[in-house]
Amino acid sequence: MCGIVGIVGHSPVNQAIYDALTVLQHRGQDAAGILTWSDGKVHIHKDNGLVADVFDQECMEQLKGNVGIGHVRYPTAGASGPDEAQP
Repeated sequence: MCGIVGIVGHSPVNQAIYDALTVLQHRGQDAAGILTWSDGKVHIHKDNGLVADVFDQECMEQLKGNVGIGHVRYPTAGASGPDEAQP
């Protein structure tokens, strides 16, 4: 099981994706990640742990853009290291 959310908006989507991942946290508690896109650049932050533990204010400010995807992971295959965090 995993949880995935994607948002395309007219304003920054980082906080909306974070909020959605906290609601989806029951779908995966091993790792969390957010990827956003702005001005042709990809911004990504991911790590092992719960959503609230993976993202702090500093990394949220770096996730710029009006397009993004978020993922929470429950490992059913593979290892549970930080390299397995998505997206």
